[in-house]
Amino acid sequence: MSRLRADSSVSEALTRRSLLLATAGLALSGCHRTRPSEASVPAEAGPPPPGGAWRVLDFPPAPDYPEGQRAQLLVPDAPASAPLLIALHGRGEAGRGLEIGAGAWPSEYALDRLHRRLLAPPLTGADLQDMFSPARLDRLNASLAEAPYKGLSVACPATPVLADRSVEGARSFARFLIETLLPRMRKETGSTADRAATGIDGVSMGGRVALFVGLSHPEIFGVVSALQPAISVDEAPLISELARAANARANVVLRLVSSDADPFLPAVRAASARLAQDGVIHELLVVPGTHGYEFNRGPGGAEMLLWHERVQRGLKAP
Repeated sequence: MSRLRADSSVSEALTRRSLLLATAGLALSGCHRTRPSEASVPAEAGPPPPGGAWRVLDFPPAPDYPEGQRAQLLVPDAPASAPLLIALHGRGEAGRGLEIGAGAWPSEYALDRLHRRLLAPPLTGADLQDMFSPARLDRLNASLAEAPYKGLSVACPATPVLADRSVEGARSFARFLIETLLPRMRKETGSTADRAATGIDGVSMGGRVALFVGLSHPEIFGVVSALQPAISVDEAPLISELARAANARANVVLRLVSSDADPFLPAVRAASARLAQDGVIHELLVVPGTHGYEFNRGPGGAEMLLWHERVQRGLKAP
């Protein structure tokens, strides 16, 4: 009897084990198991987001830029009819590699976010990093209500630290912008923009370079602006001289932007005063704000995009 009981126990154990294995097999058959080949297949890219998308433009080494060059390009909806803008970054990203320089405005300064907020107004104080006056915010939103923002093609190149900070020292970089970057922008976008719809801007160090390059080449840039440009008070006559020489060749729409906590505000005011003294038509805008990333991510980038888009499309500026 003991042997029969033992055989019976073994048989029952084997039966239970078979049932458990069968149940487990049924459970597994109802689950999707990703094969290695399936996991290696990338998901299909969806359509670009409304408002356009960014492209990376690489340029091989050349005598003026032996390490090569790079820019990020915002290609908006309907790019062929969009104005062209070159936006130069500040000293913080300069000299840290082409990727960081080209990514300064699109990513570090949140230009993509600001572009998409302008496409979906109204702007809020938070969009401007809480650096705003109610009157100025109302004017920006009134402009957006009057005519929808359609965007620009914006190229953001890696801006070098110039060993020679003079106008002459900026000439090699100007050659890259005019002879290489702008033709590539036109090729990528199919742009038909003329000089009145072609602008240059920049912040801090980039603002200084934008003034030197833009005002030295009015045949290329019909619109020139600078955000908190890194200029000195004693350079006010130079800025005015450049502007007067530019306008003698072709009319240039000129704007200087600063903020109430910008260390370059006295120099910007001095440049504006000298321009006014010499009869150069221009705009001076001073808004609330610091000098740094928060300004770039708020009023700096928003003012740059909207003002250029209005002026370069022949619309009334806010």
